[in-house]
Amino acid sequence: MLLDLAKALSFFACIVVVYHAAINTFFDPGVRWEERLLLALLKLALAACVCLFSGFLFTWPSSTNPDRGLALSATLPVRFFLWSSAAIVALFLASWYFSDLVQQAAPFISSRTIQRF
Repeated sequence: MLLDLAKALSFFACIVVVYHAAINTFFDPGVRWEERLLLALLKLALAACVCLFSGFLFTWPSSTNPDRGLALSATLPVRFFLWSSAAIVALFLASWYFSDLVQQAAPFISSRTIQRF
């Protein structure tokens, strides 16, 4: 019973840490993309540590644990981290690409063009 509670709390911690990393990656106004990239990588590294620890709890060798023979990469917290970090990286690259396009197109967009829409 204590192991089940620890699994639930550690998975909740995984969700909170990954959420914090994603929010600070995209919604930090006034920060250049180089600084955002460094902070995002550091926060993803922290999230990886928390998710790995939670994955170890999910594979704890106990007679009452049904996931004890599971590989570490097949546990729920590790899969959650891998999928969410892939999504964060894809969204970060897309935002970097689109922000560069907006900066290149800024001289061609006038207030008269925007008022028509």
